[in-house]
Amino acid sequence: MKFFILQLTLWLVAQGALAQGIVRGSVADEKNEPLIGASIYIPETGTGTITDRLGHYSITTAKAGSYSVRVSYIGFETQTIPVTIADGAITSLSVHLKAGGVQLADITVTGGLERPMNTLSHVDIRLRPVNTSQDILRMVPGLFIAQHAGGGKAEQIFLRGFDADHGTDINVEVDGMPVNMVSHAHGQGYADLHFVIPELVDYVDFDKGPYFADEGDFTTAGYVDFQTRNKLDHNFARLEGGSFGMGRAVAGVNVLKRARSNAYIASEFTRTNGYFENSQHFKRFNIQGKFNTQWGERTRLSLALSVFDSQWDASGQIPDRAVDSGLITRFGSLDPTEGGGTGRINMNLRTSHSLRNGGTWENQAYAVRYNFSLFSNFTFYLNNPVDGDQIHQQEHRWVYGYKTRYSQTSTLGGMRLQTEAGAGFRYDAIDNIALSNTVRRIFIRDFKRGDIREGNANAFWSETLWLTPKFSINAALRFDYFHFDYTDRLNAAQPGSKRRGIVSPKLNFNYQATETVNLFVRTGTGFHSNDARVVVEQSAKETLPRAYGMDVGADIKVTPALIVHTALWRLDLDEEFVYVGDEAVVEPSGKTTREGIDLSVRYQLAPWLFADADLNVTRPRAKGVPEGEDHIPLAPTITSIGGLSFRRQQGVNGSLRYRYMGNRAANETNTVVANGYFIADAIVNYTRPGYEFGLSVENIFNTAWKEAQFDTESRLKDETDPVSEIHFTPGTPLALKVRFTKYF
Repeated sequence: MKFFILQLTLWLVAQGALAQGIVRGSVADEKNEPLIGASIYIPETGTGTITDRLGHYSITTAKAGSYSVRVSYIGFETQTIPVTIADGAITSLSVHLKAGGVQLADITVTGGLERPMNTLSHVDIRLRPVNTSQDILRMVPGLFIAQHAGGGKAEQIFLRGFDADHGTDINVEVDGMPVNMVSHAHGQGYADLHFVIPELVDYVDFDKGPYFADEGDFTTAGYVDFQTRNKLDHNFARLEGGSFGMGRAVAGVNVLKRARSNAYIASEFTRTNGYFENSQHFKRFNIQGKFNTQWGERTRLSLALSVFDSQWDASGQIPDRAVDSGLITRFGSLDPTEGGGTGRINMNLRTSHSLRNGGTWENQAYAVRYNFSLFSNFTFYLNNPVDGDQIHQQEHRWVYGYKTRYSQTSTLGGMRLQTEAGAGFRYDAIDNIALSNTVRRIFIRDFKRGDIREGNANAFWSETLWLTPKFSINAALRFDYFHFDYTDRLNAAQPGSKRRGIVSPKLNFNYQATETVNLFVRTGTGFHSNDARVVVEQSAKETLPRAYGMDVGADIKVTPALIVHTALWRLDLDEEFVYVGDEAVVEPSGKTTREGIDLSVRYQLAPWLFADADLNVTRPRAKGVPEGEDHIPLAPTITSIGGLSFRRQQGVNGSLRYRYMGNRAANETNTVVANGYFIADAIVNYTRPGYEFGLSVENIFNTAWKEAQFDTESRLKDETDPVSEIHFTPGTPLALKVRFTKYF
């Protein structure tokens, strides 16, 4: 066996040594904006690749000669360009694509560097109507969200068998800035995306598992990185109105349009009473500006500033028994003074410089001002029979960060070698982070109050070697170093700090078997960090719990109109974080393992009609406990989303979509079950060159469903003994929304 492996390796290296030419360049649209994830394919050699986040690509030929390079991108006209490659030479080829119709036939199944394929996001964002930042998160196949605090709180996230709470096991970024808040007042990794104006999202980069050297903390189940537009195609103004007092106004205007520079500003205001008996009084305000310029021929600069503020009331999570007894309706409340407010100011500077050796050097610096205040009541009168258990969680923080990244394509023994290296730091200065007991938002006493200083320095190195033009190996290493510091304001004698480091290796394989089949194997480790207060005060055993993952899968273009992505995977964690409802905290609960299968299908039924479906099946279990007591509370086991989309350049377009989540265990023994649901939504638009009318219908069958569920021990005011059962937030009933958009 060892001899066979050695012979195979020598043969692959020998084949790779024949590689004599490299084609590299960039792909952009007619306005010179980079097209991320465009496909580049050489039919004569059967090799392909995709453009990176700057629109750059590099592809190897087997030998010198004449070739045709086919460049395609969903929503653009495909181009085929003849090139002649000299022996040992690098040929430059930059392409500008013209906008066209959405055709799956334009897609070539190819592998990227560490990421085998992310075509799904390009298809979905062009076919699925996007109305809120929540809709954007749902672009990730298998990702579900649940809102359970009045619309202003970050959504609960479910992915790959994780109840990731608000972000413990998924890394979320916007334009390279972190969304996850470490050591947050409400939960570790808290990721609030409501500062994103959905109309400004240009591209969604996502993937699953801990296999990516440039993705750090919280990248266990996966990551999502949103890129906002560098320029607006048109000035626009949109008005929306709907059920339950919903109203929204959003507008975007180009304020600078020159050959080498552009800038725009956009703003959004949303308000709604919500479908609860206790009005949400929800209000959200966003404003964002972005400036882009080309310095010389080699340097691009982007500067962005945004401001976000949100206020709301909430009905909270209510117990089944309160509804069953008739004490309240399913849209009622036991503590109508829940709610909160949050705000965020982002400052973001990014540069990219094309070096003379063909490499690229990127730099980014950002600063975030963030505040958070949340009133909740999970247990009612369990702990305080007189005043009640309402709690207030709050914090104020600054986040400062810097990233640098270098990438270059070269050759090693005649084989193409892609090198990427980067480093950075993030520093969180968190003041007055507190958990307090309140009554009707009036302070009673502190449970915890203090200040946190948390730093994360990191570096990574990634090498991708093409042993043959079709077969590549990616080996990478990431190092993260954390410094945790916590000062307890209630006990000044107990300030403390801890330091921890972690190394995360990755090893990925990619083989493009044919133009229609791409195979991959991914392995690696990642981690999610623990809360600084737990690390310092409790000397947590697992400060940076490690995750071990493996994916084996394929991307297959079955027919020109049918694309299938599938993967078998496993992920093991050294420490699981589980939500504890009666304390409103996240606690460690030991080692876990998850195994599953992901299946995604995209099918074009007609030039204007598309079908899609995602099915995700997972078996999540705790390790080291008896069988039958090893369920992971609220971890999803089966989820599916899908629908039909119809799209014409002008006229009627829209979609009919469904979401399904199966029943799941709400406790370790599966004796309490969180019920699943099936929800259908519909959107119809009428589009003309200068305007658009739209109608959205949520929950078209008016299903009574539970959006968020927890097995929580609580006591109502007149009860003598506590009861542990499902507490839930009801999902939206049938709701209508109309909108009008003017382009100018």
